[in-house]
Amino acid sequence: MTFPIAIIGTGIAGLSAAGALHAAGLGVQLFDKGRGSGGRMASKRTEVGTLDLGAQYFTCRDRRFAEAVQQWRGHGWVAEWQPSLYDSANGMLRPSQDEQIRWIGTPRMSALTRGLLGDMPARFSCRITEVFHGQQHWMLQDADGKAYGPFSQVVVATPSPQAAQLLAAAPKLASSVASVAMEPNWAVALSFEQTLDTPVDGCFIQDSPLEWVSRNRGKPGRASQPDTWVLQASSRWTRQHLDLPREQVIEQLYGAFAEMIGCTVPEPVFSLAHRWLYGRPVGNHGWGALADSSLGLYACGDWCLSGRVEGAWLSGQEAARKLLQHRAN
Repeated sequence: MTFPIAIIGTGIAGLSAAGALHAAGLGVQLFDKGRGSGGRMASKRTEVGTLDLGAQYFTCRDRRFAEAVQQWRGHGWVAEWQPSLYDSANGMLRPSQDEQIRWIGTPRMSALTRGLLGDMPARFSCRITEVFHGQQHWMLQDADGKAYGPFSQVVVATPSPQAAQLLAAAPKLASSVASVAMEPNWAVALSFEQTLDTPVDGCFIQDSPLEWVSRNRGKPGRASQPDTWVLQASSRWTRQHLDLPREQVIEQLYGAFAEMIGCTVPEPVFSLAHRWLYGRPVGNHGWGALADSSLGLYACGDWCLSGRVEGAWLSGQEAARKLLQHRAN
């Protein structure tokens, strides 16, 4: 009897691995603690429209990833974003010289992960807390004590601190994963009744609690929304204010936004704050993906490479390659 492969996490890395394994004819079963796919690519539905509170865009450097992006574009899952970009430093707002091509999911970031998921079987709102060995096969247990399995192999595609806990059955692998620290990140959305009088669509910021702001409706597929902005705090500011009440996070980041944007900023008619405990990895790693193939355990994620969307996708591809290679031997 052939058992499926369990994949924990339905962000870009997990879906990349799942898609490659599925295309190779193997059965997969995905699990995610969230209500839908996406991880940090997820979008949040609100009264002012769907907002991208995590990844704001992605770029391509690797040929393989660029080819995949063109396929996604053909499916209508992504579009090129050509924003009016600015830099803010020392209180000065200047047009940015950054000319990278940027891509976003349309009409929301999560459209890409929904497309990648397709009809592969997935169980959502299911937080896996343990990966353990049953009778010659792997089993999973969720936070409610329910068991799933058996599985032939397990791919863990979660942020490194969570992955290290799930890989306890492979101590060396878990130790490597645990060595990767991840930075937190506060994100705030502000919506205004009147359109702000600024040409800025996106801005990289220095010397501020903020490091990035973007106008949501300046992105393809979002033009009908109110004038809503997503503000992302720096990791340093977030660490210093990790447990600050959401109302105070909104107040302080609103103040920083009003100070840097260069136009009158009224009180917002809508606001929310979201805290990403594992926003981005600290430093770059060249691992591709980590594996204990003899046990049948694999780990992938943006933290294995560049910390970018591209890195997550490439890591998932590498995890699948390692797994398929081991099965072929």
